[in-house]
Amino acid sequence: MSDGKFQIEIYPSQQLGTERQCLELLQIGSLGMTKVSAAVMENFAPNIQVLSLPYIFRDREHSYRVLDGEVGKKMLLQSEKYWLRGLAYFDAGYRSFYCKTPIRMPEDLNGKKIRVQESVTAMNLVRSLGGAPTPISWGELYTALQQGVVDGAENNPPSFYTSRHYEVCKYYTLNEHTAVPDILVIGTVAWNRLTEQEQQWLQEAADEAKAYERKLWKEAEQAALDSVKAAGVEIIIPDKTLFAAKTRSLFDAYKDQPEKYQLIQEIQAVQ
Repeated sequence: MSDGKFQIEIYPSQQLGTERQCLELLQIGSLGMTKVSAAVMENFAPNIQVLSLPYIFRDREHSYRVLDGEVGKKMLLQSEKYWLRGLAYFDAGYRSFYCKTPIRMPEDLNGKKIRVQESVTAMNLVRSLGGAPTPISWGELYTALQQGVVDGAENNPPSFYTSRHYEVCKYYTLNEHTAVPDILVIGTVAWNRLTEQEQQWLQEAADEAKAYERKLWKEAEQAALDSVKAAGVEIIIPDKTLFAAKTRSLFDAYKDQPEKYQLIQEIQAVQ
């Protein structure tokens, strides 16, 4: 594509800092690109918060149509005023609950201490279902589950498997409440240094990477589910409409925020 003109050096496993710190480095031009969760990105571009709403997408196909379409592209560029430009959305799977006791319906979450990310939307989600949201860092979660600091957590299948949380939590409920994507982000300082041709090359590469990542994610998701099942975890397939109905009030909370509420309606209108 660029005949080797572009060379990208990769620093994995938070070598350069947390997701938030990497975004801050992008803003001042000390780092070129990074990949972050949209849940973290919402601290820099508030409208992205709507992607963390429960059941905002009808299914995976709907999420792809939204993110790859005009609505998704518009949201990628809304963060430019914060010196951040989104290039593509990566699939980060659907988040579901795992616990030490079975969660078959929303009422089973009543009083349960559930670990969540440091996201207002995530905390409100668990509260709406009757649980007690408890922010704990990812690195400390295994011990917190072991010691009973929390009763459970919520995440996608590969994260549930690779974290080995299935050793403590033997029930995984695929209620699939949120599908918060990851976002490939470049700082506008780095973007504006590129020629128009170089920007085009980079965007094409990001689009190709997105398609390939989604393929790999699908394979990893199935492999993770097979592995935790083999390890003795009960996979529960609940009636998702029960969970969706309990969280519906979270959408109404945005009625006094016209810009975000308009985005919600645009997302749900995508066929």
